[in-house]
Amino acid sequence: MSFFGGGAPEPPKPDPLFAAQTEMEMYTVLFNKLTSTCFTKCAARKHKEQDLQLGEMSCLDRCVSKYMDAQEKIGLVMQKANEQQAAQAQQMMEMQKSQGK
Repeated sequence: MSFFGGGAPEPPKPDPLFAAQTEMEMYTVLFNKLTSTCFTKCAARKHKEQDLQLGEMSCLDRCVSKYMDAQEKIGLVMQKANEQQAAQAQQMMEMQKSQGK
């Protein structure tokens, strides 16, 4: 209901700044976890040279690729679950509206 009566209330609009900040935080966490996991798995314990060795580079390539593939798959599953939840919420609202009249 609006301030002057009548009409349905408008749903709150998403805050683009909050969305951008949240997305940036998520990418920072992703990068930190990826870096930590792949470095621990692939980098030699004793750093004899300034640059990575060939085996370390290929291990890091594979690790990053697998990590990003897994994150993409998780994202798709979460997106599908969110869509299903939103559809269920919409159905509940429609049922409540039809029963309320």
